[in-house]
Amino acid sequence: MRRILAVLAGAFLLLVLSGLGIAFLGVRHYDAPGPLADQHTVVIPHGGVAQVLVTLQDTGVLERDWTTRKVFEIATALTRVDGAFHAAELVFPAHASIHQVLQVLRHGRPVIHRLTIPEGLSAIQIAALLEQAPYMDGSFPFPDEGSVMPLTYDYEWGMPRAQMLARMQHAMGRALDRAWEGRVADPAIMDRHDLLVLASMIERETGSADERPMVARVFLNRLHQGMRLQSDPTVVYGLNKGVGPLGHALTRADLLQPTAYNTYVITGLPPGPICSPGVAALEAAAHPASGDQLYFVANGHGGHDFATTLGDHNRNVSAFRATRRGQQPVAGEK
Repeated sequence: MRRILAVLAGAFLLLVLSGLGIAFLGVRHYDAPGPLADQHTVVIPHGGVAQVLVTLQDTGVLERDWTTRKVFEIATALTRVDGAFHAAELVFPAHASIHQVLQVLRHGRPVIHRLTIPEGLSAIQIAALLEQAPYMDGSFPFPDEGSVMPLTYDYEWGMPRAQMLARMQHAMGRALDRAWEGRVADPAIMDRHDLLVLASMIERETGSADERPMVARVFLNRLHQGMRLQSDPTVVYGLNKGVGPLGHALTRADLLQPTAYNTYVITGLPPGPICSPGVAALEAAAHPASGDQLYFVANGHGGHDFATTLGDHNRNVSAFRATRRGQQPVAGEK
């Protein structure tokens, strides 16, 4: 009996020592540096612990050996109270240990991507940017012209494109509401739609902050007098619906094309915006400059010269042509 008890005691002691040894090795492995040579971004999918572990092994964050797998599984279970894993695009530091990996999985901040919509783009151009945006998901309805606010938008991996479009359109709605509510009332601008159309024309006519209110004043004065707006960007939009530049200077034949947007042919504002204007253009449309100006033409120095009379305008046109050595500066006149 004593011999049997001694054998059992020895076996128990060996089992305890083995367990302690395994536990000690597990603790050491838990904090040991991992195989990742450099900081690395990994998309963690939705799924269980096993799927997450496979992703981490496939991307080189963790080793594929049995010990790593067991320590990861046990450590995940023992620290479950610290929170669930996030399905997101996460950054893992170089040589991340299992301990550090679990911290990133539960508390790491997702990678932020950015989509910039410049001022003055058409709906076709904006749709192309949205379609090409990396790390987004899904399709989206084609946006209405002028419905997107030009801004830089942050987003995370997997964001639906339709959701991003709705966000951009909501931003435009808010900006347009603010411009409308704070506007200087003008009988030529009947509603928010008119304000948006005018702002889109201002956006395409000039990139100068100082000139935008002046351009707004010229267009409003022309509307008050029943003059055609004669805006070259509206002609281009009528010809190609905002695909991009025509590839050639506007010709007299282009100016005579009877499109709904050609303000050399139609009277009044075009039926819709020709691009997505920024906040500055919206504000210029809502707060135009004062004055009697009816004309403007490029001055050859990145800006425009404004005039009240046709005679002054013709002199500005002649001066601009002189800077271009006799070339025609514009296809028509404002």
